[in-house]
Amino acid sequence: MAKPVFILNGPNLNMLGTREPDIYGAETLADISAACSKRAGELSLKVEVRQTNQEGELVEWVQQARTEASGVIINAAAYTHTSVALLDALKACDVPVIEVHLSNVYKRESFRHKSFVSPAAHGVICGFGGQGYLFALEAMAAIHANENE
Repeated sequence: MAKPVFILNGPNLNMLGTREPDIYGAETLADISAACSKRAGELSLKVEVRQTNQEGELVEWVQQARTEASGVIINAAAYTHTSVALLDALKACDVPVIEVHLSNVYKRESFRHKSFVSPAAHGVICGFGGQGYLFALEAMAAIHANENE
């Protein structure tokens, strides 16, 4: 059985739909998860969507991806801008990584312009709301197709 793509979500993303909807929209994480599952099926991928507010748990999931996932799509949320531990885990996980953000971080506060995830990522998708996760799935499918050529 093919390994799933881990879709990992960091702190406060469990509050989507109610948290700053002017920035993050009205979609909930459950809405995004359902859309990802549907699109993954269309792309012949499987996904596991997870969310945590704990940095250590996010690092453990990235470490787990090394042997249990075919790739990682990650919205590390605030840990994007603070976590060297997460960067180190991502650099060691040996599967494709795509960074996603709901908002365009470059239109926001300057501290959000620095990402500790980006150096370990194949690419970054930001500013498209929940649609960004679907773009990331399409990119992951293309990465896997190129690996199999």
